[in-house]
Amino acid sequence: MADFVYSLNSSTIRPTPILEKIAIAGRTGYGAIELWHDDIDLYLLTGGTLADIRKAADDNGLEVPTTIFLKGWWDTVGEEYEQEIDEIKRRMEQSVAVGATYAIGGPPLGEVDFELGGRQYARLLEIGREFGIKPIMEFLGFSEQVNSIEAALRVMEGSGDGDATTVLDPFHIYRGGGDVESIAKLTADQIAISHFNDCIDTKPREEQHDPDRVMPGDGVFDLGRYCQLLRDVGYNGWLSLELFREDLWEQDPEEVAREGLEKMKAVAEA
Repeated sequence: MADFVYSLNSSTIRPTPILEKIAIAGRTGYGAIELWHDDIDLYLLTGGTLADIRKAADDNGLEVPTTIFLKGWWDTVGEEYEQEIDEIKRRMEQSVAVGATYAIGGPPLGEVDFELGGRQYARLLEIGREFGIKPIMEFLGFSEQVNSIEAALRVMEGSGDGDATTVLDPFHIYRGGGDVESIAKLTADQIAISHFNDCIDTKPREEQHDPDRVMPGDGVFDLGRYCQLLRDVGYNGWLSLELFREDLWEQDPEEVAREGLEKMKAVAEA
């Protein structure tokens, strides 16, 4: 029996226009879809509206867990920082308009000041409350320092804000060299969403990047244990299929989405 809400991260079928991505997610049985701001902006440039996107999601019975992504909130200063904040606010307005609950904020890829990160994330959360959106502090396995659950917790706790959350992702846990058991250090309320994918061992872990993710069950990550740990901390939210593979982008997007959902269910409900 399903105890998660299955979501499609729209990166998985990236070249497809945004309204068709939404329709595909609905037709293939997903309960939610994550949207990227570059797709939203492209649709607006062609004459579409944010209301169109919201209506498409509603008509297809889909939640919009997140929009992706917010950048520059940690690692910029002065005028550049203020410019990034202006862009973040613009994106937050979009997030709210399309019905999203969260907006994902990415970390710097190089060396960082964790104390500064905590303070800047606190400000990001305050800005989010002004708009009615919850910013997430994501860790990335290929970030030099912000690459693990422990690193994310350091920033979240440093913010001193009870609304601080992170994104879980098997690929980023694996790529960062972390331990899946670290999920037990989180509470359900600290997990905004779980991305879902699998990992390969045919290439050195330290050399892997987004295109090396594979369909759930096609790799070496213990996804069964991953899902059990989510259940153990009380998380019953979104599992969102997130892949960045050109070979999949060249295929029929509806078939890719359908296969992805089948494979997610096979490992999550085993």
